[in-house]
Amino acid sequence: MSNNEENVKISYFSGYIRNWKSLCHQLGLPLDMTREDRERALLIAAYKKWKLDMMNKLCGMFAFALRDEGENKTYCIRDQVGQKQMFYTVADGEFLCSGDINELASDSRYCKRLNRRMLQQYLFYGFPIGSETFYEGISKLMPGHYAEWDGSSVKVVRYWAPVFEPDNSKTAEEWAEEIQNIINEILTEEKEDSQVPYKESFLSGGVDSSYLLAASDAACANTVGYVEAGFDESELARRTAEILGKGFSVKMISPEEYFERIPEVMDKMGQPLGDASAVAFSLGCASVSKKTRVVYSGEGIDEFFGGYNAHKRQLDPSWTYLTCSHIMSEEYVRAIMLEPDLSLRAAEPVEPYWKEVQDRDELAKKLTVDISLWLEGDIYLNTDRTSTACGVELHTPFSDIRLFNVARRIPAGYKFMNDQNKYVFRLAASSILPDEVAFRKKVGFPVPIRKWLADEKYNKPVAEKLFGKASQKFFDQDEMKALWKGFLEGDETVWGRIYAIYAFLLWYEMKFDD
Repeated sequence: MSNNEENVKISYFSGYIRNWKSLCHQLGLPLDMTREDRERALLIAAYKKWKLDMMNKLCGMFAFALRDEGENKTYCIRDQVGQKQMFYTVADGEFLCSGDINELASDSRYCKRLNRRMLQQYLFYGFPIGSETFYEGISKLMPGHYAEWDGSSVKVVRYWAPVFEPDNSKTAEEWAEEIQNIINEILTEEKEDSQVPYKESFLSGGVDSSYLLAASDAACANTVGYVEAGFDESELARRTAEILGKGFSVKMISPEEYFERIPEVMDKMGQPLGDASAVAFSLGCASVSKKTRVVYSGEGIDEFFGGYNAHKRQLDPSWTYLTCSHIMSEEYVRAIMLEPDLSLRAAEPVEPYWKEVQDRDELAKKLTVDISLWLEGDIYLNTDRTSTACGVELHTPFSDIRLFNVARRIPAGYKFMNDQNKYVFRLAASSILPDEVAFRKKVGFPVPIRKWLADEKYNKPVAEKLFGKASQKFFDQDEMKALWKGFLEGDETVWGRIYAIYAFLLWYEMKFDD
């Protein structure tokens, strides 16, 4: 590697290096740089000092491309758990990469083609899973990986994996104290950054976002709400904000506003996503963008500590855990698709990860799969792309690698305890939250989409897409009619299938003009 700084350049960066102050001290950099200058200087200096081991020194969220002219190589790098997106392709002999897949798909050097394999996998999972994308020839760089381009070929290397190694030497109370200490360290770094002086936070009312709000410097909590009974949790969030002495704002979402927003979300997302909460999150980001540029969100805890019901259910020893999200069976996908690939199995993206962890306990195995595939493929795809599209920078301190390094050592018995999921995290949260909040059942951002889809006031545009020209290219129309008829007659369990198909068809008509 050349010692000439001009030979090392950052051609793309998206994210936030949270431990910037510590790194500046280690690398001899001044602390008073603008944030843009600071981040580029940090990455260049870190590479010059540690080369590719630099990724293990960075704490935060990041996706960047670094060019070393001395070695004639380009490196494309993504953070350990995948909070920021990164895609790459080789087109017309050139290496292209970006956190926005739309940029690559629209590049004149790339020949746009639909990847039907991904459509088939998407219908099973409800999100674009694994390193393939909906575009043939464009790959997603997976979390904890970097890609190396030497001018003729791309080599992808995995530099980090979520390994769980339980330590049984501590009590639940001792683990809770360690969680508190590392969260204080992470949030102190956020508070001391004068380049990001004012932040707000998203709040569902559940323990994750409540703990984040209480421990952080967020001045105001933000949530979304609905008039439909059983879905609106804004009052619960309001009570939590009042308890913590924080400001509070709620964005009420109407069905008209929700359906109007879906096309824009699918466009900016870059790939179809069957997660209906993404639209609500987009509207929430648009609302908060009027007040602040930076907002906190509590992603990561459920996957680090075991927050989903699927994590508690006993798995048949002969089965492969297919993430906590799958909306259609393999048989149903083959029935509803025209010309499905009968050799393609739903388990294919999961099996490499599953095989690696067979010597771990069941919870560790499930969390490894969800961190590796679900968290980055659904949750972070949603939060990164929607917030960015709204001009909001989303900070997810609970996804910091240092908190994972605590979570990975906590025994499963302390994560599910006293009929509570993520018990030890709740115990840590109870140090600054009332028990009624710390031990409250899981709360999210539920959307009354299943009610709205069944209402003829809103579902006509949906039906038009489900049976339109694009649908006829991909789906068996008799199966589609049976699906829609069953839903309208009261089978609410299939709403996720309908929404996922609708999201794909919207996206396809926007991206493939044929």
